[in-house]
Amino acid sequence: MVAISRFWAKLYKIKSGESTCPVMALGLFLAVLASLTLAVPVAHGAAGPWAENDHSRLRLVATTDALGPEVGSDQPVVAGLQFQLAPNWKIYWRSPGDAGFPPSLDWAGSENFAGAEMEWPIPKRFSLFGLETFGYGDEIVLPLLIQPQVAGSDMALTAEVNYLICEEICIPYTERVSLDLPAGPAASSPEASLVDQFRGLVPRDGGDAGLRLAEAVLTGDMDAPILRVRAEADAPFAAPDLLVEGPPSIFFAKPTVALADDGHSVTFEVASEVGPLGGVLEGKQLTLTVIDGDRGMEQVVLSRFGDGSAAVGPGSGSTGQGSVTFAALAAILGTALLGGLILNLMPCVLPVLSIKLLSVVKQSGRARGHVRGTFMATAAGVIFSFLLLALLAVVLKNAGLAVGWGIQFQQPVFLIFMTLLLVLFACNLFGFFEIPLPAWLGDMSTQGPQQGYAGAFATGAFATLLATPCSAPFLGTAVGFALSRGALEIFLIFAFLGLGLALPYLLVAAFPGVANKLPKPGAWMVTVRKVLALPLLATALWLLSVLWVQAGDLVAVVAGLLLVALSVVLWRGHAARAGSQRASLLASPVLAGVLSLAVLAVPIGLADHERGGPRDLEHWGVLDEAAIRQSVADGKVVFVDVTADWCITCQVNKRAVLDQDEVMARLLEPDVVLQRGDWTLPSDAITAYLNGHGRYGIPFNAVYGPGAPEGIALPEILTRSAVMEALEKAGGG
Repeated sequence: MVAISRFWAKLYKIKSGESTCPVMALGLFLAVLASLTLAVPVAHGAAGPWAENDHSRLRLVATTDALGPEVGSDQPVVAGLQFQLAPNWKIYWRSPGDAGFPPSLDWAGSENFAGAEMEWPIPKRFSLFGLETFGYGDEIVLPLLIQPQVAGSDMALTAEVNYLICEEICIPYTERVSLDLPAGPAASSPEASLVDQFRGLVPRDGGDAGLRLAEAVLTGDMDAPILRVRAEADAPFAAPDLLVEGPPSIFFAKPTVALADDGHSVTFEVASEVGPLGGVLEGKQLTLTVIDGDRGMEQVVLSRFGDGSAAVGPGSGSTGQGSVTFAALAAILGTALLGGLILNLMPCVLPVLSIKLLSVVKQSGRARGHVRGTFMATAAGVIFSFLLLALLAVVLKNAGLAVGWGIQFQQPVFLIFMTLLLVLFACNLFGFFEIPLPAWLGDMSTQGPQQGYAGAFATGAFATLLATPCSAPFLGTAVGFALSRGALEIFLIFAFLGLGLALPYLLVAAFPGVANKLPKPGAWMVTVRKVLALPLLATALWLLSVLWVQAGDLVAVVAGLLLVALSVVLWRGHAARAGSQRASLLASPVLAGVLSLAVLAVPIGLADHERGGPRDLEHWGVLDEAAIRQSVADGKVVFVDVTADWCITCQVNKRAVLDQDEVMARLLEPDVVLQRGDWTLPSDAITAYLNGHGRYGIPFNAVYGPGAPEGIALPEILTRSAVMEALEKAGGG
């Protein structure tokens, strides 16, 4: 059946008017009749019916004729989307190059379908009129790994395929394909060899093909770096090529190829060009695909400047010591200082206002030296915490892991820890315990200068931890530059970010007389303390709601009940002491300590019981970069919102701008496509998308369209005018 079907494509030579002898034409005609006759029972379980048009035909095929009992979450259905194209016509690879868009599938209407992953065999390079594109001609099968919802049940697949086919002109097509696979004993299908043939052409890590990536470094200057890639092969290279995928704002030229004399090594040099959105190539994630005939290798690397000896691999590279002038470094340090200062005004930091205000009031009437010392200690706590964050970033980068601003809020254990701290601070403000907290946790009392210094230091550290979910103007630029550089720049820039956040404390330390002008502490502070405890409790509830999404309702409810129990124990202990009564077991410090440990253990013991799943996005689709390109090619405007439940600024943007009637009415118009990336839980795809735009934190919003195919990045704090203007510009207005 597979061999006969190939005759169909050859018939295009007759249709296109090429010279063909009558005998051959007759033979082809009879072959087509034979194929049609044999294709009558085509609706068997391994191949769906062809969808045909003037330039191509396509169908779904599978390697088995049924869903055997082994098919399930660990064993997907191996299938393929088979294209047969007219001579000289082509479709596109996942990254089409200078023009075009790749095939995409909409599986709406499928039954017993949980998801599908498409694999991409080795493409060919097409050079035409100075444009470099990548794709496939003649016949291609795009392998599909399809997950059923229920193992052992019938599967009915239907997909709407959108693709662009080009020769000298390009024609977009939308075709519907289908395939039914019954449950039951599975046998290998006639199409299995065809699918396996093209799966064998999917580039992997290079091991099976005898290929190795020996070097991937940047050379030249920061403004127009050149990517140098060296690959090695067990069998000599014949016609090697390199395909580079990176940030959408960076364009890569056709590589120059230098083949070693023995053919076992090849060096590529690829010039890069920054698009109209700007950006820096260094520090960005690149996908490198080395191809040589029917063998290929795909590696993900982090672009770095180096001396030629850098190791390669996910997130690796050289030490990142590209040439940066002193003026450029001074400018970025000034940006970091300003970003840290503005961070004091962001919603994430406002819950710490309670502790800030109380610390200021408590200094009234004290010696100027003590006032100066405590505020210096708070500033030191802020800067120390930023240096710890810098150390964490360096360690994660060297380990090849994703790095981002505020990613610790994606971890349930960290959320529980922060919630526990907030509840303890609130209970202390309510007066449930009068003894000072441990020095590492903070001292809310006024007993002695040393205790006050320790508490002030902890207050600064606590403010930093709560500030990290927010991205402020200028902060994103500074963090993005830092995380794309080496350890020295990371520590310097994070230190200046901390200095900016600590500036208000340093100003009070410089002018301690300000604190002495406030009302003297007295009985009125008891009421003030209780009022200031309320925003801390509100923040604790918010963190529990984020935990609900991340780890499930069981974890959040159990943690909340334990925190309530802890508060009751602390309150009972205070009541017993106030009445000069002996504290019972239910009000003992030991029980309070046990409950605190139990709260911290909840996400560890119950996190796997239930994990927050996808939520209803209403009008929003899931972030998909390939779909963005396709929508723009269709003349649509795409609005992207990268958000998270732990990002307070993101929630403020939604309520203050995006959910407002005028803006939402524009976003819901037919020419606008909405995509949302939810970063509440870790997501490599969202991290890569942010890094591709030079961002390492959220909120992040961008607008794409015919007038801005590379996207328009919006400011961290959205305004109605900024959103509407970007939509108008992206639409070509």
